[in-house]
Amino acid sequence: MTLTEPLDPADEAPGEAPGEAACPVRHWEVPDLTGVDFDPTLAELMREGPVTRIQLPNGEGWAWLVTRYDDVRMVANDPRFSREAVMEQPVTRLAPHFIPDRGAVGFLDPPDHTRLRRSVAAALTTKGVERVREKARRMLDELVDELVQDGPPADLTAAVLSPFPIAVICEVMGVPAADRHTMHLWTQLILSSSHGKEVSERAKREMSAYFADLVALREGSTGEDVASLLGAAVGRGEVSLEEAVGLAVLLQIGGEAVTNNSGQMFYLLLTRPDLLDRLRTEPAIRPRAIDELLRYIPHRSAVGLSRIARQDVDIKGVRIRAGEAIYVSYLAANRDPMVFPDPETIDFARSPNPHVSFGFGPHYCPGGQLGRLEEELLVDALLDRLPGLRLAVPPEQVPFRKGALIRGPEALPVTW
Repeated sequence: MTLTEPLDPADEAPGEAPGEAACPVRHWEVPDLTGVDFDPTLAELMREGPVTRIQLPNGEGWAWLVTRYDDVRMVANDPRFSREAVMEQPVTRLAPHFIPDRGAVGFLDPPDHTRLRRSVAAALTTKGVERVREKARRMLDELVDELVQDGPPADLTAAVLSPFPIAVICEVMGVPAADRHTMHLWTQLILSSSHGKEVSERAKREMSAYFADLVALREGSTGEDVASLLGAAVGRGEVSLEEAVGLAVLLQIGGEAVTNNSGQMFYLLLTRPDLLDRLRTEPAIRPRAIDELLRYIPHRSAVGLSRIARQDVDIKGVRIRAGEAIYVSYLAANRDPMVFPDPETIDFARSPNPHVSFGFGPHYCPGGQLGRLEEELLVDALLDRLPGLRLAVPPEQVPFRKGALIRGPEALPVTW
């Protein structure tokens, strides 16, 4: 199938802004990619211009795509582009089951979005994240102890990179340790398109029902975990139970993204001994290096959630009309050479490094601080305690997840 289709005459309208008629609709099939390969279709779209049009495998119609850093930040932070309006119309999208839930924080605009996020801010600020640092470190040390005791070879994903983020996000959320495995299973089903729409939606409903019960039990609580904060906010009438559940589900799912992100990060380091050696011998550069790795790794497939233009907006000479859908690509923005010189090079000395791997604007990832903390702890623990850590198989034999919205290795065979 060709990636480019001629415009249907119905796609054009009188009074088009210059350049609009020159934007063909590109079919983005979104193949399963391995390693840290950058999506070739996205690379082509970036070369074609700052504003293009795409059609993803599911949903209806087409949507605009912006890929330049300044445009991505503008759209993500501009109230003329609405997430809430996505509820009112079908939009082309990556996964068959990404159907918006009314009241979910990902589909709210300010001020409702601001009100809802404020209810859990205390758990996710720098101070809130620091509250769990030592417990997270202890949990990680226990996992590495078991890894060392069992001896090589091992699957780093199964032994550490998967259970560690699950334990941390469940701690932050206030989910009991006994329920971690169930949370993990639900998250994997929700984040995959390979099981089908019905399976993913059932997992989402089950997780939502769990959090509805948990939050209701915490009404009036003075605890510092997310479920307790949400329960207290519901009890005060500041948020509805439906809103609280939607936010809890989003945070729980997002917390496991660290597994795939760190999987890609360690795959990259283990296939680039020069980078790995620098981090081993220069521990002081690790925080800056992690930021550069976050900028570089293609952490997701295609694009995330769309927005709808509330009014006509011109971007780089292209008219985005009221009612039209638009996506931003944070992956592309992180490779914009106008902001990141020589963007294909991993430069641990890169400064400044204003990457947008955690998003931008009102919908900036609420768990960004927590994600950074976990990556720092993982790098410190694995590089310092396993100085001989290396892949146990050739790089091309490392299996990567298929049908996943968040990219990463399914297993990471290592030895030391």
